[in-house]
Amino acid sequence: MEIYYATLFFIFGTILGSFYNVVGYRLPRGESIAFPPSHCTKCGHRLTTLELIPILSFLLQKGKCKNCGDKISWFYTIFEFLTGLMFMLSYLVFGLSIDTLIAITFISMLLIIIISDYQTMIIPDELLIFTGILLIIEILIKSGLNVMLHSLLNAIIMFVIMFAIKKIGDFLFKKESMGGGDIKLMFIYGLVLGWPTSCISICLAAFIGLPVSLILLKKNNSHEIPFGPFLAVAAIILVLTKTDINVLIDLLTIK
Repeated sequence: MEIYYATLFFIFGTILGSFYNVVGYRLPRGESIAFPPSHCTKCGHRLTTLELIPILSFLLQKGKCKNCGDKISWFYTIFEFLTGLMFMLSYLVFGLSIDTLIAITFISMLLIIIISDYQTMIIPDELLIFTGILLIIEILIKSGLNVMLHSLLNAIIMFVIMFAIKKIGDFLFKKESMGGGDIKLMFIYGLVLGWPTSCISICLAAFIGLPVSLILLKKNNSHEIPFGPFLAVAAIILVLTKTDINVLIDLLTIK
């Protein structure tokens, strides 16, 4: 039965992954996520239902547009697969529970942010507000009003911490050191992870991002590297490994 549910979560994730691609590309550009429907970016061919089947349609079409023969980027298929994998892992880690719904909601936002922030250096406010409202409702259903209010307090604390980090960075580097989207994103992190674990996510994101940033800076002359994707990857790791501040304290105090 576990294999059955894991497969369903994977399939559901790949379907949403295809949609998240659209949201991550269009939302920060102020475009509608519904119109125009999915189409070939070269010839404008509107994709049929069969052409929209995640992963499978790419393989059947051999990575080319059915109408004009233009190559389709592997990125879309890889992203669909990874989204399906994240959904499946969420189920395997948390089971059939409200925790799985919270994890999927949170991870869905992070996956969209990876696309939007990498491509446009923008983390859409609409995405953060929508996800924040959903998570507050889910936490309220799971744990009640007191826990939800405590989560909101964690969110506010994390927002203030990130805002302070930005101000210190602006002062030290004499320029904008961090985007406003990263600060607002930390509100959502505090809501789900709590402020101590959210601080860990920042450190982990910096650890992951440093070598990647050095490579990107070497390849191009741009000195602007979006931090959102690294924050997203760090948070996904912490969520799916159930790592929080208490786990780290236990590890450090083992004799």
